[in-house]
Amino acid sequence: MPEEFEGDYPIRVRGLVNRFDDHVIHEGLDLDVKRGEIIGVVGGSGTGKSVLMRSIIGLQIPAEGSIEVLGRSITDARDDEDIDIRSQWGILFQGGALFSTLTVAENVEVPLREFYPEISEELRHEIARYKVLLSGLPANATSKYPAELSGGMKKRAGLARALALDPELLFLDEPTAGLDPIGAAAFDNLIRGLQETLGLTVFLITHDLDTLYEICDRVAVLADRKVIAVGTIPELLALDHPWIQEYFNGPRGRAAKDAQDREAASVVQATQDAATSPMEQE
Repeated sequence: MPEEFEGDYPIRVRGLVNRFDDHVIHEGLDLDVKRGEIIGVVGGSGTGKSVLMRSIIGLQIPAEGSIEVLGRSITDARDDEDIDIRSQWGILFQGGALFSTLTVAENVEVPLREFYPEISEELRHEIARYKVLLSGLPANATSKYPAELSGGMKKRAGLARALALDPELLFLDEPTAGLDPIGAAAFDNLIRGLQETLGLTVFLITHDLDTLYEICDRVAVLADRKVIAVGTIPELLALDHPWIQEYFNGPRGRAAKDAQDREAASVVQATQDAATSPMEQE
């Protein structure tokens, strides 16, 4: 079993350069992700959000720079070290990325078979069932194939697989894309609940402003080939960068902020009502 990471920054990126032929995606990119936070990653089209995630998890080899995950170098890792570190994160790709010929339970069992081939079939089935329930799917979803699932159910099944190994880090690539507003809000609440219950550090790529306002502790903004700012949304709104202002103060940004303000006001009102009702009864 890999040792548990005890540092404050499970993800550290320094001087990252990614290029494809002559096209430079990242140049001198730096980023620190705090332990136990949900960090949202935003940026315009072509800024390399997914390329950054792929670099962190070792699927993209950068031209320059260093990446440390859970205290270990990803850029210099040997094969045996790479296998060891990969068991400590889970990934939900866009659309769920499920194997179409496997049931939901069999999809969840894939990383268990890869990293823990010695465990019994019975235990593997039981772990898969528990992770499916943890993701918010009903127990009977374990025997279904991806073609039998809705878009939201596919994402939850992909999440169950990402959680199969009890990871410390969870990577999410546009998790609410394609979901209706109710489904997206429910998925946001699920992620926040899992983060709090399991103590996860979550790296979340999204365009969903509601998600940023509702569950992200900080937001990293990609522009000009690097991370130009990291902070809470109020901290970002205090900056004068044109993309940040257009993104968060545009019509959708204002709508998301208004929705959060209304929700906060309703919580305050409910708290006040609960505090005064016993006095009224007297």
